[in-house]
Amino acid sequence: MQDLGNTRFFKVETDKSTVKEILAEVYSALTEKGYNPVNQIVGYIMSGDPTYITSYRNARSLIMKVERDELVEEMLTEYIRSSHWK
Repeated sequence: MQDLGNTRFFKVETDKSTVKEILAEVYSALTEKGYNPVNQIVGYIMSGDPTYITSYRNARSLIMKVERDELVEEMLTEYIRSSHWK
């Protein structure tokens, strides 16, 4: 019989290359539609409101596949790597 008194922890690991690919695709779609992609992505991350991201080229659905904290983690990691802090 299963012990139902304890909570089990379940975490789905997101492939980092997938996060990069999603960010690149969303960035491209926002740029093509004439939006400032940095402002729009920041707005989405800060508020959680998906309407900051265009539905053009399925960008809104794509970005919602990734947790917002994973987006921040990926962007910060790339910034640190490109700034040669490591």
